[in-house]
Amino acid sequence: MRIEPPAKLLLIFIDETDTWGDSRMPLYEAIVKTLFELGIDGATVHTGIMGYGVNRRLHKKRLFGVTDERPVTISAIDNEARLRTALPKLKQMVAEGIMFLVDGEVVT
Repeated sequence: MRIEPPAKLLLIFIDETDTWGDSRMPLYEAIVKTLFELGIDGATVHTGIMGYGVNRRLHKKRLFGVTDERPVTISAIDNEARLRTALPKLKQMVAEGIMFLVDGEVVT
């Protein structure tokens, strides 16, 4: 993988219970598949132990490890042009989450 400058990191913050489409596919899965289809160089889904968003409601692990809407972050890396090309489609998919585009530097 060789990311041409300027490199960017796209962070997408959603809940684990968010879904996409008529099939009710997990939103994180639909987003990663979309990023893959769009040729984005890399993406990873991270689940959180605890967190909150703009609704100011804490999400955390409960009794016996059961959780309520754990926070999920999807990180994607590529050059700025490719990530910006993906944003219109991702904006349609992320209704209640937030996306954050950050400058980055690939260190090899």
